Amino acid sequence: MSINLVQLKQQQLEYANQIIIQDDINFEQPSFIGGADVGFEDNGEVTRAAIVVLSYPALELVEYQIAKIATSFPYIPGYLSFREYPALLQAWQNIQHKPTLLFVDGQGIAHPRKLGIASHLGLLLDIPTIGVAKQRLYGQYQAVADVPLSTQPLFDKTGDQQIGYVLRSKIRCNPLFISPGHRISLQSALNWTIACLKGYRLPEPTRFADAVASNKPLFKKQLVK
Repeated sequence: MSINLVQLKQQQLEYANQIIIQDDINFEQPSFIGGADVGFEDNGEVTRAAIVVLSYPALELVEYQIAKIATSFPYIPGYLSFREYPALLQAWQNIQHKPTLLFVDGQGIAHPRKLGIASHLGLLLDIPTIGVAKQRLYGQYQAVADVPLSTQPLFDKTGDQQIGYVLRSKIRCNPLFISPGHRISLQSALNWTIACLKGYRLPEPTRFADAVASNKPLFKKQLVK
């Protein structure tokens, strides 16, 4: 398939200009918090997107939906949101208990053009989103102490603009890279991530979403089909 990266880059920059990195004025404590993640099957030919909904503050599973579609975009670093969002949108359409805050396994504005999947999806859905990434894609930071809940600010490559936080969520585990997706501030993205930790490296919304998207056997007994 033919991919015009110049055109897609311009689209990313246009979308990034629409991203809101501040808290919604009317945002209230959510009753439902969502988690979103994407996996792939059949050697990448099938995209498997999962969205889970947890109650808050109990963080118990309320609902989950899976969407499987033919993968229509190749793996190109920096443009992964174009590969992932179509299946996520389909899964979202089937959710009955729509969350008012959505965690996304991936980057928010911690992206070379400030449009990771959490920002891209948040803009398309027009809801507050938080990016929780397992690895750094972009930016610079100081070493994070090996103490639970230790953080360091994540800056862009110029060092002038903060684009997220690096969070040590669990001792002896690699840190997480937290960044706002859309309609939420830097500090709130970090605070909500910490509020959703339950003793594991990942916050509960993306922990469950990762399990569903990857079809992990450990969770099959917990997830009602």
